[in-house]
Amino acid sequence: MNILVTAGPTREAIDPVRFIANRSSGKMGYFTAAAAAARGHKVRLVSGPVCLPAPDGVTMTQVVSADDMLRAVRTHLSWCDVLIMAAAVADWRPADVASAKIKKTGRSMMLELVPTPDILRDIAPYKQQRLFVGFAAETSTVVAYAAAKLAAKNLDYIVANDVSQPDAGFEVDTNRAVLLGADGSREEWQLMSKRDMAERLLDVIETATPQTGGRGNC
Repeated sequence: MNILVTAGPTREAIDPVRFIANRSSGKMGYFTAAAAAARGHKVRLVSGPVCLPAPDGVTMTQVVSADDMLRAVRTHLSWCDVLIMAAAVADWRPADVASAKIKKTGRSMMLELVPTPDILRDIAPYKQQRLFVGFAAETSTVVAYAAAKLAAKNLDYIVANDVSQPDAGFEVDTNRAVLLGADGSREEWQLMSKRDMAERLLDVIETATPQTGGRGNC
């Protein structure tokens, strides 16, 4: 299969030296891309800024912002059979980006934020027969929020995890999750390494049938 994976955070500029981001290390996406390549799949990885080496056998595209990631996903979507959106894309960006460093004045500063592009919503019309897998990083009501995202984003599967736990989620090598399927399936994945979770996810993908039909070029 041709598998497109996104990984890591995005950075949304405030000025030339500051940005809004999140704590994503990119490990889950990188382990997934590496495991897929090791199984013989053709893999393209779209990565936000992380401190990880490129996985062997994977074609890399480096991006910074949510807009960059959206453009990259659009570019590669017609090539792929499976999209795995493991990236933690920033939800907000500054409405205006200063052209020079904002100087500290000792006074408070108001920063207006506007939504970043919703990548899955943007590409949903072009899904066709492709298998779409999303991730939901939550800190409360994890499964309910993930189920709503599964339906709203036209996903086949979503991996939901509680990133408030110290041994799961961001910046650690382990994870625990609930996998929800559009077919009503549900699997509880207890604490394991992110490498093992990547293998578990690929086991599901390799035996899955997309919930919508009609593969074609977008």
